[in-house]
Order: sequence, then structure tokens, then C-alpha cells
Amino acid sequence: MSAERPIPIVMMGTDARTRGGIAAVLETYRVEGLFARWPIHYIATHCDGSRLAKAVVATLALFRLLAVLARHSGGVLHVHSASRASFWRKCVYMACAHLLRWRVIFHLHGGGFARFFTEECGPVRRAVARFFLDRADRIVVVSETWARWMATVTSNRRISCIHNPVSLVNSGTQSELNLPEFTREPGLVAFVGRCEAGKGIFDLLEAANLLRGSIPQVRLECAGDGDLAKVARYAIALNLGTRVSLPGWVDRAMARELMQRASVFVLPSYAEAQPVSLLEAMAAGCPVIATSVGGIPDVITDEVDGLLVPPGNPEALAAAISRVLREPAFARSLGNAARETIANRYAAGRSLERLEQLYAGLGVRREAVRKVASAQTLQEIS
Repeated sequence: MSAERPIPIVMMGTDARTRGGIAAVLETYRVEGLFARWPIHYIATHCDGSRLAKAVVATLALFRLLAVLARHSGGVLHVHSASRASFWRKCVYMACAHLLRWRVIFHLHGGGFARFFTEECGPVRRAVARFFLDRADRIVVVSETWARWMATVTSNRRISCIHNPVSLVNSGTQSELNLPEFTREPGLVAFVGRCEAGKGIFDLLEAANLLRGSIPQVRLECAGDGDLAKVARYAIALNLGTRVSLPGWVDRAMARELMQRASVFVLPSYAEAQPVSLLEAMAAGCPVIATSVGGIPDVITDEVDGLLVPPGNPEALAAAISRVLREPAFARSLGNAARETIANRYAAGRSLERLEQLYAGLGVRREAVRKVASAQTLQEIS
């Protein structure tokens, strides 16, 4: 490969305008300059909207990939994947790359992948999935727990753990760990995520119902899309009334503002990889409570920088919320320790450094800094 034709990277994942953790990761990549430092062609493979719109985007992504593959005799394909349809789409793209002897990075984000692989796939589909996992030049997972699990289902030992990157409110240096004193609203419990059973939203409503007698000011602000009408009906059935606010999906700036004024952030999910919303709440110095599932225990040390509770246990969740709301000094210590954990282990610079080392190890060279206008135009990078 001549110096005039550097080895390219084709990165494939959801459209940057979609809602969810992968889009948040892509936004951080953009803000931190990854796309300006490396020869990355970004191709969107998924979008929000109808099935037809999603099918059109996935099909166009295939043709865009083939066009890049035709122009270069070698390169690196970096796919961001969850489970189910997301994974099978990526298998098509990975197959094209393998046929043309491109190197492949499989980057797993979805917290439901273990259940998808072990319970939802039959023997044939598991064999197909294992085929692509075994042949990836690198498998990237977002937590140590997922790295250990992945090692049990594939013979591939080229597994790297690269945490989801988080941009700190301040610079993130050790001398600037302390946040400005946000005005935290007494009794305000924040939730940011899809409002559905798998994220534990109904357990959170039941916990709020258990608390309303002992903590009269308790109220929930649950930001996210999903079946909001069903959530609202359940809140009414519990007589929570005006204690529950459902603003719907909010952008990242609004989500961070909620985390900065909430007294506690709660994520009672049943399955997770490494939730970006949890990391961003910790970065904001907000006390956090989450369930001990997936990669969450790799992030939170119980009683140190957050509280862990079992999934599907509204009573334990209510007790943890009560403790944080009733003990301000303990809440402040959790928030400060959470902020320090993010600065020391999950700050964007640390995660991107590991990803860039991975690129360099596959033979890709950094290029002169380019200008990238916005996350909304990532798919146009070439």
C-alpha cells in the first residue's frame, strides 16, 4: 500500500441522529476528534423510524460499503453492533470484508447479546454467529465482565476491553475533579433510558409508591422514549399522579441538565453492557443506584461510588433511594467518588487512546487533522 493510498477504516453503526447508547458513543468520538485524526469512512446502517426506512438505510449502507471496498485493496472494517437484527446486518457487512481480505473489528455494545446468543439462537444461528466472532481480527467489548463471557463462546482470543468514552463537564484533570455546586432538587429521582420493562421502569414506579408515605417530596423524572402511555397508566394506577414526569426522549444536553439537578440517578435494568447514561450521571457527580447486571458491577463499587441492588426488586430499590435521599453526606460522598471513578477510568481520552492503539496495531496510520462538521454528517466522511 503506497503512502498516497493510506489504509482506510470503514466504521459502520447507527445513524448519529438515532436515540441510544451507540449514537452517544459516536457523538463522543466526534467531540474528542477521533474522526479528524484517522482515515475513517463512516456509514450509517440503521435509523429511527419505520421498517421501510430502516431497510432502505441498511441496503444503502451495503452499497456504500461495496463502493469503498472496490476503491481500496485493503483496510479495516469497524462495526458497532448490538444483538438481533443489528448483529445479523453486521454479519452481511463483515462477510463482504472477509471476502476481500479486509481486517474486521467487531465492537459489541448491546447488553442483551448473551441472552440473544444462548437462548434466542438455535444451533444453526449460533454456529453462524460463532463463525464471525471466531474470524474477527479484534473483538471489542465495553466491560471486563463481557470480555470474560465472550471468551466462553468463541475460540478467538483477540478480545479487547475498551470502555464507553465519557466527556467530563470540566477538563477531567486530577486537579479539577470537583464539579460546580449544582442545585439538586430535594426528592428528585432521575431516570434516562427507554421507558420499558427491560429497563426496570415499572420497578422504579413501584419503588416510588413505597416511598411516598415516608418521603413526601419524592418524585420521578423519566426521560426517554418507549411506551409512555403504558408507563403513565401504571403510574396513575399506583396513584402517583403528579409525582411522575415523562418528558419523552431528550437530547444529551437536556439529559445532563437533569443529572445535574437530580438528587439521585436510578437505572434498574435487567440487562446492560455498559450504559452511557449511567456513566454520564456519574460524570455529573450525581449519586447513582443501579442493578447488579451485565457490566454495571465493573463500573460501580457498591457503597463507594454508587449503590447496587438486585434486578426486579422494588423493595431493595426503594430502600436504596431512601438512604440516598435521607443521608445528604452519604449522597455527596457517592457523587464525588463517582466523578472520580469516571475521571480515572472512563474519561474519553483513556478509551480513545486504547481504540487508537488498536487501529495502529492493525496497520492504520493517523492522518493530518481533518475538519468534521457534526455527528449528523458522519456518514458523509470519505
